[in-house]
Amino acid sequence: MSTNRTIARNASIVSGATMLSRGLGLVRDLIMAYTLGASVLADAFFVAFRVPNLLRSLFAEGSLTMAFVPTFVRLRQEQGDRAAFVLARSIQFWLVVILGILTLLVLLFPKAVTLLIASGFAAKRPDMFELTASLVQICFPYILFISGVALCMGVLNSMGHFLVPALAPCILNIVLIAASLLAIAVGGNVAVYLAWGVLVAGLGQWLLQQPILRAKGFSWAGPVEPLSPGVRRIGVLMLPTILGSAVYQINILIGTGMASFLPEGSVSYLYYADRLFQFPLGVFGVAVGVATLPSLSSLAAPERREEFRDTLASSLGLTLFVNLPAAAGLAGLSLPLVELLFGRGQFSETAVHGTALALLGYVIGLPAFSSVRSLASAYYALGDTRTPVRVAMGCLVVYVATGFVSMQYLGHVGLALASSMSAWVNVLLLGYFLRRHLGPWFRVGRDLLASLGLSFALLAGCWASTGLGRVSLLLIPLWAAAYMALGLGLGVSQARLFADVLGRRLGRGKA
Repeated sequence: MSTNRTIARNASIVSGATMLSRGLGLVRDLIMAYTLGASVLADAFFVAFRVPNLLRSLFAEGSLTMAFVPTFVRLRQEQGDRAAFVLARSIQFWLVVILGILTLLVLLFPKAVTLLIASGFAAKRPDMFELTASLVQICFPYILFISGVALCMGVLNSMGHFLVPALAPCILNIVLIAASLLAIAVGGNVAVYLAWGVLVAGLGQWLLQQPILRAKGFSWAGPVEPLSPGVRRIGVLMLPTILGSAVYQINILIGTGMASFLPEGSVSYLYYADRLFQFPLGVFGVAVGVATLPSLSSLAAPERREEFRDTLASSLGLTLFVNLPAAAGLAGLSLPLVELLFGRGQFSETAVHGTALALLGYVIGLPAFSSVRSLASAYYALGDTRTPVRVAMGCLVVYVATGFVSMQYLGHVGLALASSMSAWVNVLLLGYFLRRHLGPWFRVGRDLLASLGLSFALLAGCWASTGLGRVSLLLIPLWAAAYMALGLGLGVSQARLFADVLGRRLGRGKA
């Protein structure tokens, strides 16, 4: 139970920091929606920003974190801090070499990259294609900084520090807000200013981590062993997980390419809907996965397999307890929420409805998306990288096939629905094949059924309240309080765990 409390406590730290970041991100998106709307400029910037974002998941926050943390934790336990720090410096060496070469190629051939991810622009709007290619050149070097940020995050999380790494995205949002306001003040091209803001923010995020790393005794100056056993192990783990840990981002990128063939604004509708969808996913879905990985890595030994099963089941229970009602609330209040947040300036009524429908398509998969990170963490902690990759390849096929068919009838909404369907296939297959390592490890028990029933009741209540228009959004705190109170009343263990962690934090705050 102490491990579960540790995960809940660390997840609450990451969630709090992420909530601050998402709040700033919401302000950022409000300004961008006001100035760009769902226009040609907006579509061009969102496509250009997709490229480093995808690689961030492939090389940084996804595969690198999943492969690095278990190896770093094990090496630190066996050989101490010095050997673990040499490993971190060695990984940074390879990141600079590999991503530096990749960045140089993109800077030299931006049109080839743009053609790969948004060929529809070249076919329909050559001017949009040229603008997107120039924005790709500006944005892409961000991957050099953000991969370093991910490595810093892996080191600090492995050493029990979660707050500052979780605050790093705040820098991106603050800089992009400033870039948007500066462009408005001087009458500049908002998309171009935002692209330069992305690059500046990457450097700022990296600099934020350095004082904490120094306080932990880490320095980038020191011995490097690029071909050490630990580096080779991470390389072996990363090669397959580059795909397996980034299924969602690859789906988004493929969806962006398909959306480039749809009417103008489709890329923007999907972007704004995804931003709202990412709020609960980032605040708690990913937070639990981040907090779980170090714990699972320390429990991977065969003699501790029972603790491993309990920890994994607990992390999924926590994830679903929060994300089931979050999905219900977003689905029931999608239209008034989008209208309140974005429905002004250049963001037309058509854009409001298009974004709300896309949000509905995404939130169907929210519980699945939020569970994938914890399941993937379990596989990587156990050293099994093949299974997530095989499942990921199958999910990509599901997404492309269903997306291509559904977009013919439902347009951009079909792409959002296809992404959700792929996520459900992903989480169900990962959960099923995990039985080969752990035996029966998860069951649909009373707690999950209670959370599911309360979430359906919440969905019905939210839908019934939409007749009140924007006033219905004022009821969100009441819905959340009712869900938590009923969970406690029904004896749901996750509700008690949340109340326990919250009570401890409030007690320390008063003290």
